[in-house]
Amino acid sequence: MPSDPTQEKSALIAERRRSYERLKAEGQTTAPRTLPPLTPRDAAPIEPSAARERITVPGGWYWAETVMRGEALRVLNVSGSPGVSLFFWNAADPSERYNSADTIKIQWTTELRKGRVLFSDMGRALMSIVEDSCGAHDAVVGGSTPASNLRKHGDASLRSTRENMILAASKFGLGPRDVSPVLTLFAPVVHDESGRVAFRPGVVQPGDFIDLRAEVDLLVAVSNCPHPLAPAAGHEPGEIELIVHRLPEVGPDDLCRTATAEAARGFENTDRYLRAR
Repeated sequence: MPSDPTQEKSALIAERRRSYERLKAEGQTTAPRTLPPLTPRDAAPIEPSAARERITVPGGWYWAETVMRGEALRVLNVSGSPGVSLFFWNAADPSERYNSADTIKIQWTTELRKGRVLFSDMGRALMSIVEDSCGAHDAVVGGSTPASNLRKHGDASLRSTRENMILAASKFGLGPRDVSPVLTLFAPVVHDESGRVAFRPGVVQPGDFIDLRAEVDLLVAVSNCPHPLAPAAGHEPGEIELIVHRLPEVGPDDLCRTATAEAARGFENTDRYLRAR
């Protein structure tokens, strides 16, 4: 008697669900290191000689530049704007780029803060969060679009993250298809069990900053537009400051490399890729 395809499919789904739950439990309970507290806003000063570039990005505008392996990009939220979006590509092969879904899935969390890693769609560590005074960043909702500006502000012509990212991509010879969902920094978005999202006011403060270390040479784009869920009524983002600076060489006990088993595997993938080049 032939087997029932429906039953086989249901059994396969159930087996994969059990495997997922097992891996999720392991990922959430076996991390070998505890993530550190947030960086104080007056800590982690940058030596003037270590800074390669300093840029002020006005509200609504964007920045696109190469950040080399071993350098860090500091995003300083001078005015406390609710949202600064980030996206990046492997400079040697832009078909590899930041992947929000894999970054969340691999680390079993949407809480991206100091000690966490930003992964590519090929399972490699592309950037690491080495300093962070805010700890509230959104990898789920994404940045603003003309449609979200129309809904919120009644004006689709206002500068948006989606349009800024397309413009930034064009600086690298890339197009709209090369821009995937972004990571929005300084965006305290919370999620409940039903999937609803909300923006927590009062979390982001002027002077908040984050340092993102490049693990390979990267093409980086930053958009200074508010998060689409930010409670402010007007579209009035303040300026931000970007500082590209050199970091000391990291050792094998580096926090981001060892915080979780998933991060360690991601760095193994990155190291293997770099050795093969």
